[in-house]
Amino acid sequence: MTLETTLGRVRIDKQHRDVYRAQREVAKAVRSATENAGLDRTLVELVNIRVSQINGCAYCLHVHVRDALLGGETTQRLAVLPAWRDTTLFTAKERAALTLAESLTTLPDARIQEQDYTEAADVLTEEELSAISWVTITINSFNRLSIVSRHHVRPQATPDQ
Repeated sequence: MTLETTLGRVRIDKQHRDVYRAQREVAKAVRSATENAGLDRTLVELVNIRVSQINGCAYCLHVHVRDALLGGETTQRLAVLPAWRDTTLFTAKERAALTLAESLTTLPDARIQEQDYTEAADVLTEEELSAISWVTITINSFNRLSIVSRHHVRPQATPDQ
């Protein structure tokens, strides 16, 4: 087994580093787009986390939950994120972004996609719609990269240890 493989899987980010670097550059451009659109990091991290929950990407969940907590997100909101529609803990803008992100991730039939987009567009500006779409596309890509490559979450030492 080489450095580029782990548990019988080719680590595509290591095997084709130039492609992975290009993917990281896309992520940087998307981050800039979200900043230019005036979207706060908490909202962006909620989208990253929700998409990663849908896709079942443990590695991306590890990274983005940590980043959200460091950015001031609450454990309460993170705990109920899978059921965000059933709470009043999220703002109208966050709800619109989550609606769009879920729709772009699950790709329901065209009628539902149109309803979701219209619902999001009632709250988000065109700049915000585009930026959230790019966040969603990008995290979906990273989710797949991590799942295919079997990126693992390593246990962290707790303060008691």
